[in-house]
Amino acid sequence: MITVSTRRRTTALTIPLVLGAALTGCADKHPDYQTDYSNHRPLRVTGHPSTGSLEAVQRVVWRLADGDVDGLAALDTEGGDARPAARAWIKAYGKAAARDEVTADFHEEGSVRQVVALHFTGPDRTQQLMVRIGEHDTWGIVLVDPEPTDVKKSGPAPTTR
Repeated sequence: MITVSTRRRTTALTIPLVLGAALTGCADKHPDYQTDYSNHRPLRVTGHPSTGSLEAVQRVVWRLADGDVDGLAALDTEGGDARPAARAWIKAYGKAAARDEVTADFHEEGSVRQVVALHFTGPDRTQQLMVRIGEHDTWGIVLVDPEPTDVKKSGPAPTTR
């Protein structure tokens, strides 16, 4: 005869097994993410990204660092041929993303879209982009030709007498 304590014990053992199987199943769906994460420099983050916006921006920086035109173009949420814009992004930022730290500054709230400023330390440039939910509820970016903004190095403030 099964007693209440046996049922509780069975339930207590079953729940972690089911949750573990579910989490393992989720991890198996994205093995490339784990590989990308371990093969690239860490992304420095400021602001408050959502899980989706952070993952999309990480993938952008990784594709830039790898010089992966097709991979970067695949992140475009607008449709059409994004490869020319992806080539321009890689030309402008690919070496810097591979060589130097990149900081992603997430602005505003990011439940469905978020403005992000990417700061590349090597060439001292900043690029703004929009990350948003695209088709099939997956996050991507609005990939348009880059418009790099040079960061001006400022010395000490001038003194007046």
